[in-house]
Amino acid sequence: MRARVDVDARCHGALSVFGQHPPEPADAQSPGGLPPGCTALSRDIAKRTHMSARRIIIDTDPGQDDAVAILLALASPEEIEVLGITAVAGNVPLSLTAKNARIVCELAGRPDVKVFAGCDRPLSRRLVTAEHVHGETGLNGPKLPDPEMPLQDRHGVDFIIETLRAEPAGTVTLCPLGPLTNIAMAFRLAPDIIERVQEIVLMGGAYFEVGNITPAAEFNIYVDPQAADIVFRAGVPITVMSLDVTHQALVTKERNDAFRAIGNRAGEAVAAMTDFFERFDLAKYGSKGAPLHDPCVTAYLIRPELFTGRHINVEIETRSELTMGMTVADWWGVSGREPNAMFMGTIDSDGFFALITERLARL
Repeated sequence: MRARVDVDARCHGALSVFGQHPPEPADAQSPGGLPPGCTALSRDIAKRTHMSARRIIIDTDPGQDDAVAILLALASPEEIEVLGITAVAGNVPLSLTAKNARIVCELAGRPDVKVFAGCDRPLSRRLVTAEHVHGETGLNGPKLPDPEMPLQDRHGVDFIIETLRAEPAGTVTLCPLGPLTNIAMAFRLAPDIIERVQEIVLMGGAYFEVGNITPAAEFNIYVDPQAADIVFRAGVPITVMSLDVTHQALVTKERNDAFRAIGNRAGEAVAAMTDFFERFDLAKYGSKGAPLHDPCVTAYLIRPELFTGRHINVEIETRSELTMGMTVADWWGVSGREPNAMFMGTIDSDGFFALITERLARL
């Protein structure tokens, strides 16, 4: 087991070794799928209709919407097996995201899930956080007790590397819900694991919805654009839940009342979380409710037919401060660049909220 300080030192010196645009693996190729401009469900839905549970690592920066995504995954053992959770700095600092991930596991009645702390800051930029949205704890809203379950000693990046090496190739899906720092560092420190990843399903980026932290960038990508650039260039099949999708997944009053009416601790906590961060979205967007961003990732693993999108090329802006962190999504296929991501554009929001409500009732 590597010492945490050793991993952290290598993490924060990585870009000086690999550069801003690290070379792609020699055998990297764009994931299979439909050509640009063809709207469809994601790549392999038909193959997965009757398959066993997807084995995943959740990489997260909780965050109320992260909490709902984790609860949805843990309430769905038939479809999802959570191998572990790695925390990353993002919505709030790492000390809080690692704590919050354990709080959520205990809320779900799953103290057996191992939680690991990963990188405490982006690769080469100062950390930007979002307490103005999520509150000073990241989980403001409900009154939840401090966790009793321990934080694992191993560094989150090491857990990702060791799990991908230990499990059969092509059987582990990575589910980043925050900045991509941990995933990028795992790829840079152990490039042999890249070809072993089944798929990355992430929340981040935008096209038609542009930005939510700057005029050009979505928060998760903006926090660590260099990490996002590494991940999108790696050649792994990627499915992107962008703001274009998540801004359609609004927690209206009726939907939040349905969460509260479940009557268990999970339903009441989720309703209180949404009550808290809804005030920000109502003021900012004038929308009918707060968007549930991160649960789109876990909902996709359970019911991929709820989503449609296009297989397109996505590049990450890492040089211009004006557009830093922008996901340059070639939605119309005008660049001639090879597609590297399934970029989702629509969601059946009623089906999405029905799924979350039904699964929260199991907890």
